Amino acid sequence: MADLPVRRGGGGTPLAQRRARGFDPFERMQELMGLDPFEQVGRMLGTEQTWTFAPAFEVKETNDAYVFKADVPGVKEEDLEISLTGDRITISGKRENERQEDSDRFYAYERSFGSFSRSFTLPEGVDAEHCVADLKEGVLHLRLPKLPEVQPKRIQVGTSEAGKQGKVKA
Repeated sequence: MADLPVRRGGGGTPLAQRRARGFDPFERMQELMGLDPFEQVGRMLGTEQTWTFAPAFEVKETNDAYVFKADVPGVKEEDLEISLTGDRITISGKRENERQEDSDRFYAYERSFGSFSRSFTLPEGVDAEHCVADLKEGVLHLRLPKLPEVQPKRIQVGTSEAGKQGKVKA
């Protein structure tokens, strides 16, 4: 491979100029990956960036309950709060930022931290006394059973004798 000419005195291509001042390929990789420049400036100034942590929720209704699942990796059980008031359930919590040293050098920083709060309006008929919440492997499982009177009842189809007596199977 032939030797490439190098200009002295600050001239040359932008790449040559960056090499002359100590171009770091990892810095260029950061630029290309689309990291937030305001966050980088905040780090240089020593101010902490406020991030928003928004866990993903899955909410479904079964015959006997409303089931919530939320992806909350890194959230401790003591940092979660679940409250049910009337027909409104609120799930809130926080994921703490990890301690960073001044000597740390990040090439990618995509994890978010902070507090979150989500509220859902429920239909009537939730059995508030028997709600169950469980945090397992970074997933919050919340089960809100329905009161027996709002659960669907199966009506058995039978002979005309059963129909005359109006039997309903629970």
